[in-house]
Amino acid sequence: MPTRVTTELQQSPLPELVQKLGVAISQAQLAMDQNSLAMAQLFADEEHGVELNGQGVRSLLELGFTPTFFQITEAVIEARVAFSSSETTEWGVGGSIGVNVGFFAASVNAHYSSRYSFDASGSSSVRAKFVAVPPPAIFNEILRSTLQRT
Repeated sequence: MPTRVTTELQQSPLPELVQKLGVAISQAQLAMDQNSLAMAQLFADEEHGVELNGQGVRSLLELGFTPTFFQITEAVIEARVAFSSSETTEWGVGGSIGVNVGFFAASVNAHYSSRYSFDASGSSSVRAKFVAVPPPAIFNEILRSTLQRT
């Protein structure tokens, strides 16, 4: 027979959280890669280059600057859940008897109470680790060959 605790655990959104974290990581990785490529284009543009004494304007790529690429190497979901429940039952019986000439009286007092309490609390956190990584090897090769032609 399922209890309220097991029902609460079954209804927890943990699989959905893991799925959403995976999608968010993919989208973040794509955005970071696109940003690094945009920075490479900016570095290659001579308008944003540096004027060298008598040697003309040189792009930042020609001067050896490269954009930083990042990679998400770790993502952690932590979920802490605490459940507590208690049940108390109370009952009691009391009575009195009275006898008088020609009369008999009796009274009975009874009480019963049942109390049930349930408490659930939780907290969660998401951590991600971003690490700078070298540009892809093919990217570096293309940059070198492009710079050698100019």
